[in-house]
Amino acid sequence: MQDYISERAVKEGIYIMETRSTVRAAAEYFSISKSTVHKDVTERLRLIDAELYKDVRKVLDKNLSERHIRGGLATKNKYKSVSAR
Repeated sequence: MQDYISERAVKEGIYIMETRSTVRAAAEYFSISKSTVHKDVTERLRLIDAELYKDVRKVLDKNLSERHIRGGLATKNKYKSVSAR
């Protein structure tokens, strides 16, 4: 694996850990695709830094378990703004 890819994966992992952000938010922050961030933090990071990978995995699992709640709130807010017009 090339050095810049390893560095990028570690930076993304640290960002996700510090901000508790989603893959989508990290992708936007680093101006790269969600697929790249996901591959970096789920596959590459495991080989580079196992401890950081475990911590990032916990954040990603928590985000996954809360995804349906965020989606429901977004839909609720969407229809609130539509009916207020």
